[in-house]
Parts: sequence; C-alpha cells; structure tokens
Amino acid sequence: MRLTIRIFALLDIISVCLLAKPFWEIITHLKEIPDQVLSQARVILTLPMFVSLLVSAAGLILFKKFGFITYYIQFPFRLVVWVFSIGFITLLPELLNLNQIWFDILFKLCFIAEFFRLYFTIKIHKKIF
Repeated sequence: MRLTIRIFALLDIISVCLLAKPFWEIITHLKEIPDQVLSQARVILTLPMFVSLLVSAAGLILFKKFGFITYYIQFPFRLVVWVFSIGFITLLPELLNLNQIWFDILFKLCFIAEFFRLYFTIKIHKKIF
C-alpha cells in the first residue's frame, strides 16, 4: 500500500515537472489570456493546481492524511484542467510522430486511469486511517 501511494506521489512530481514550463508561461503572460470565460477559468484553475500538486506529492510521500485530502480536493479540477496522473503518456504521439488518433486513445486512457487512481486512493485511505 505504501508503495502504491509513493508511486502516486511520484506521478504528481512528474506532473509538476511537466507543468513547470506552462505554469511559468501563464505567470509571465497573464495579460494575453483570451477573453473567453473557459480559457480564463482553465488558467485560473491551473495556478492553484500546480501548488496543490506539490502539497499532495509531499503529503503522499510522507504518508500523511493531508496528502490524501489534497488529492480528493484536486480530483475534479484535474479533470477540468487535464492534469492527469499518467498524462505524460499523451506526449508519446508527438515524440514518435504518430497520428492524432493515438493522442485521443491515450487521452481517454489517462482519463480512465485517473478514476482508477481515485478508487485505489480511497481504498488505501480507508484501510490505513
């Protein structure tokens, strides 16, 4: 169980690393955000998501309750902002020059995997705490 939670923490750290550049771009270009409500909402949600990923990763590595709670809070926002635990696999089609269909397949896989992560996190949380 602890290994599974630490793997989830590692996935959050990978997400932080992959979000670092887009996060910096958002911070430095806040005035260039389109006037569309959806675009602004995604940007506004991305900023606290970045910070909460750090908090959840730290909490999960230390196996503390706040790591679990932070993940539960961020779960719906992960789905809206598209920050998935294994989201890095969606970069493979770009790296390997594959069709758009592969991105779509991997994106759906990431979406489903996030629900599996939620299920296992809840199961482990109930058993431990």
